Amino acid sequence: MKKFTTAKIVFLFAISPFFLFSQQSFLSKEEAVKITLENNLGIVIAKNDVEIAENNKSVLNSGFLPSITGTAGANYQRDDSTFEFPGQFLRDDEGNVQIDSEGNPIPRPDASLFKAEAQRYNASISADYVLFDGLGRLYDYKRLKEEYNLSELQSRETIETTVLQLFTVYFEMARVSENIRVLKDTYANTEDRLKRAEYSFEYGQINKLDVLNAQVDLVNDSINLMNERQLFENTMRDLNIILNKDLEQQFEVDTTITFIDKIRLEGFLREGERNNVRMLQAKSNMTINDYTLKSSKSVFLPTIGLTGFYGWNLNQNAPGPFFPGVTVNNRRNFGLGANLTWNLFDGGSGITQLKNARVLLESQDAFQKQIVLEVRRDIANAQGDYENRLKVFELQEQNVFTATDNYNRSNERYKLGQITSVELRQAQINLLNAQTSRNLAKYNAKLAELQLLQLTGQLLNVEL
Repeated sequence: MKKFTTAKIVFLFAISPFFLFSQQSFLSKEEAVKITLENNLGIVIAKNDVEIAENNKSVLNSGFLPSITGTAGANYQRDDSTFEFPGQFLRDDEGNVQIDSEGNPIPRPDASLFKAEAQRYNASISADYVLFDGLGRLYDYKRLKEEYNLSELQSRETIETTVLQLFTVYFEMARVSENIRVLKDTYANTEDRLKRAEYSFEYGQINKLDVLNAQVDLVNDSINLMNERQLFENTMRDLNIILNKDLEQQFEVDTTITFIDKIRLEGFLREGERNNVRMLQAKSNMTINDYTLKSSKSVFLPTIGLTGFYGWNLNQNAPGPFFPGVTVNNRRNFGLGANLTWNLFDGGSGITQLKNARVLLESQDAFQKQIVLEVRRDIANAQGDYENRLKVFELQEQNVFTATDNYNRSNERYKLGQITSVELRQAQINLLNAQTSRNLAKYNAKLAELQLLQLTGQLLNVEL
């Protein structure tokens, strides 16, 4: 009886977190997807990349708008000056040198200018516009738009991969939680067998060996339950990372599985190649390289531009020794112009650039053909895996039915003393293996379906 009590304590320790877990909030598949799309860090980064690409494809980054430059300036200057006239003499109105009372010529006196202020102001605005650049910016603008489409496809691929990762962990939690329930039932059955064995031993109907076997089996069932519970906790932390939640947050997951209708799935398969994200990315890259090639040809054509400017200048000059008054110069100017630039030969870099663009386009075409073959192979493999796993699941369900019936019959025969406890334990283990294998087959089949939906481009368009 002491060993049996110990086993019960181990069991209670193993399942006590499970009871706490059952009181936590329920996380549906739809809610898990919603939280992932909002919080997952990889998806956040992918959305930021799309936003950058959207900014790049704006007309503000196209080169089709003119460049306008405005300038303005102000300058203030003050001078204190003394002007000397060595060797010069004063002259009268007739130009004769003036002399003093002693008959000496009178030197020309120094001139002083204090606080002579000068002010200068200017403002101008100029505009430049490329009227024609050989169609280079037109194809560059189209390329930027296509790069935005490509970034959306890359973001979609990131989201699909993350959602598939989410359900891989979510379904693992569901599988383990179902296994925990199976192990609890197994433990309860073993506990009931131990009680019957102890009662029978007390009344001398069986020997001690049956009691000891039941005690060993009960401890093993407790250990299995503890290990499965630990696996559940670890898997829950993995799911919290994908959801970008606190690692210790606990919740219950949905164990209900529904499969896509076969007729609807056949429609997805017919459109699979056209909707596959890798195929769409390859086509987008092909278009980008084509625009790059066309843009490279612009180097052989001239560039025509227009220019215009308007300016204003105000100069207020200080008085000087020869111009005693303040002078003001107020000027406005306006101009228009056109220019043509034709790079007749740039040393061969333009020709090299064009050749490389053609080679890249050929390489992208070959890469696209390779992707077509790979996508067809992946869809065919995924379809085969899904159909095979679905059949395995159906067989495992039938196996559970058979193992359940076998265990019930063995249990009745054990009560009648027709079989030993070892034979009953084997029937119990067979039922346990059948149930856990059925759980594994169910979620493997659903994951195979999700992988097939991802390859056909429908993972984000169906209810899971």
